[in-house]
Amino acid sequence: MKKARLIVPAFNEEENVDLFYDEAIKYLNYDDIEFDILFINDGSKDNTLAEIIKLSKKDKSVKYISLSRNFGKEAAMHAGLESSKDKDFIIIIDCDLQQPPELITQMIEYYREGYKIVYTKSKSRKGEPKLRTFFANLFYKIYNAYTERPLANGAKDYQLMDKIVVDAFLKIKDNHRFIKGIFSWVGYPRKCIEYDFIPRKHGKSSWSFRSLVKYAFNGMNQFSTILLVLPVLFFFLGIGLLALDLVLYFTNIIDLTSLVLGLHMTLIVLVMSIFAYVVIYLLYSNRKQVMNRPVYLVEETSEDIQID
Repeated sequence: MKKARLIVPAFNEEENVDLFYDEAIKYLNYDDIEFDILFINDGSKDNTLAEIIKLSKKDKSVKYISLSRNFGKEAAMHAGLESSKDKDFIIIIDCDLQQPPELITQMIEYYREGYKIVYTKSKSRKGEPKLRTFFANLFYKIYNAYTERPLANGAKDYQLMDKIVVDAFLKIKDNHRFIKGIFSWVGYPRKCIEYDFIPRKHGKSSWSFRSLVKYAFNGMNQFSTILLVLPVLFFFLGIGLLALDLVLYFTNIIDLTSLVLGLHMTLIVLVMSIFAYVVIYLLYSNRKQVMNRPVYLVEETSEDIQID
């Protein structure tokens, strides 16, 4: 009998907990697989934890970990993986039902065929906000151009992972967790399942534009060389603009000097500001890594959940 677990990060999902559970359990009934469901309450401000505890009292296969505050989805998933070392495989899935639980059946079919990772991706970004779609596509183009392990555009955290993959993931001690990049980096045979965009039934996404930008920078910092290339390009662009300003000044192009000089100085300030931002970000990231603070802190768990 194989042991498996659904890891379900949840942040302010009180209206979705029961709906998710009712839908997910339809696809967890196997004669040779014993499933449980582990909710990770990521510092929710609503009644998410109370709803999860109610479920755990009705169904002993429902477990939970409640973090001391909102550490972010990456940390929540990490907590779930650390508590699942005894499982033969796990499946990470969101609580908002935007990731269809019915794909679990197909995931397990591919797992039986020998795939160690079965991940999902969007067929298209139809239905997503256009601005978010634009920046998401831009991120994948830039990221994949400067990395040895490209990511599929639209790849989701919704995926099945064999125990060997989870063990490999937990050996990585990076303070910043870019889970998509980590699972791409570790290798192992993998299969992709595509599905159409599904809107949320209740609540709203906790991903703000700012948090998405931060997430993108974390990913690039960990697995792409673009943040090392950009400062060099910005530096030489700034030097070139400065040289052009000096040439214009010393050649006495009086009618254009003030206008061109002003424009170029603005560009120089902008470029140097971007350069400084990238460098400061890299220093900040390295500082957090050196400080080695825990990825998350636990406030409360089910009685039978253990985390090293």
